[in-house]
Parts: sequence; structure tokens; C-alpha cells
Amino acid sequence: MDTLEDLPRSCRGCVYWELDPVAAERACANGDPGLEKEAWVSQALLEWGSCGKIAYVDGMPAGYVTYAPPAYVPRSNAFPTSPISPDAVVLMTSHVVAAFAGGGLGRMLVQAMARDLTKRGIKAIEAFGDAKFGEYDPEMPPGCVTPADFFVSVGFKTVRPHPRYPRLRMELRTALSWKSDVEYALEKLLGSMSPETLLRPVRPATASTTTP
Repeated sequence: MDTLEDLPRSCRGCVYWELDPVAAERACANGDPGLEKEAWVSQALLEWGSCGKIAYVDGMPAGYVTYAPPAYVPRSNAFPTSPISPDAVVLMTSHVVAAFAGGGLGRMLVQAMARDLTKRGIKAIEAFGDAKFGEYDPEMPPGCVTPADFFVSVGFKTVRPHPRYPRLRMELRTALSWKSDVEYALEKLLGSMSPETLLRPVRPATASTTTP
């Protein structure tokens, strides 16, 4: 739970994905979204397991991904291209801090997530992409939906087209098809913490990931 404090403030206090639209609006207007976020992460960890990864570069948070089964992501039912396939996990948020963008960190986070999910018997990852990222949409807070182009660039395929919010899918056997030497390099760069060690997050001097 301590790693939650390393998320950008805009995400730390956002429950866009974690609550249904009505509950999220109520939490933002009358409650404490940060507490709602903590409660969601705590429940996901206890009932399902790891629900995200944070990448650190020289001890600094550089990027993160969050993910969970559709049952834990009420917002996923509100998209015009829903529902998520029953054999897939939802990639909710993917973000790389601007100072670290362009170096392949986003791809490495997705691959690290794929490794984690494969070990847990998950077959696929699905996500809703924003095909017009940067254009104003009154229904969507800025930045809550990842650009569709990013998902395509890391191996996702469109399974349900839409002019604004297509649903994309990655088969995990495809995501994990890199050679053993690449896998070894990623193992050194991307270390995932188990839920049991979350209260003692590590801040190594090289790039790594932890699990919120």
C-alpha cells in the first residue's frame, strides 16, 4: 500500500476506473477519492493479488500500469465497446512520466505485467484505447484513457472498433514471445514485489518495478 504514494497526485486521487460513474462522481464531490482508492487496492490485493506495477529509475517513480479483472473495474461496463472478454484482465491505466518517455519504458511495463498475469493463469489483456487522445471529451477526465496508438505499438490488436474508444486485446502468449536473453535482461530491470512485501518497498538505483 505504501507504493500508492508514489503515483502521480492526479492518479492517486482518481477513482475513474475503480468505481462506477455515479459512485465516482459522488466520491469526488462529497467524499475522499484517495481513501476510496486505498480501499479498492486493498480489496484487490486481498481477493485477487497484484493489481499494478510502478517502474523506478534511479529510485524515482517513472511510470506505472494498473490492471484487474473486469469484476473489479466497474467503469469498464460504461464504454460503448464493452464488455471485456471473460478470459481477460482489464489494463486500466498506463502512464510514463514525461521525463522518461520515449525510452521503451511503457513496453517494458506491459511485458512485466504480462509475465505476472501469465504466472497466474490469465490468457489475455484487454484495454479501451482513446483513438482521439488530446481531443476534449466531457465524459472522460483527461489522461484516464490511454491512447489507442500506444496499445497498438506494444502488440495489442483491435477486437471491437470504435471512432473514439476501441477495445483492444493482447494474447499473453504473444506478449511473452521474446528470446531468453531479452527475458534475462528484463528480469534484471523489472523486479515485481509480491503482496507480502508491499509494506517494505525497495528503491533500487536501477530501473525496476514494484506492485502497488
